[in-house]
Amino acid sequence: MAKNVLGTELKSCCTDPVTGFFRNGRCDNGPGDTGLHIVCAVMTAAFLRFSQVQGNDLSTPAPQIEFPGLSPGDRWCLCVDRWKEAFRAGVAPPIDLEATHISALEFVTLDVMQSHAVGAE
Repeated sequence: MAKNVLGTELKSCCTDPVTGFFRNGRCDNGPGDTGLHIVCAVMTAAFLRFSQVQGNDLSTPAPQIEFPGLSPGDRWCLCVDRWKEAFRAGVAPPIDLEATHISALEFVTLDVMQSHAVGAE
């Protein structure tokens, strides 16, 4: 079983909308996922605007790839590099640590992720 950044079993990030590179609701890491969609994040308006400016519009539905478009409050498996960019820009969305793949620790420290964990103040 895949592990999360806390070292326990990787939990589901979201099934409505269905997220994950493999569209299984989990931020699994595996072959073909060159973007490393391993960070389970809760969308915020600020992050969605930031991502759109960066050229990745996550708000607009794209039915041709079965993408519903995201709204604030939705959970989604983000590319770890996009989350890091947002962190540096001060607009990183909250992270569900139990649903974020352990390999994210290769790119972001646990302390940083914990400071942005769902429910962290």
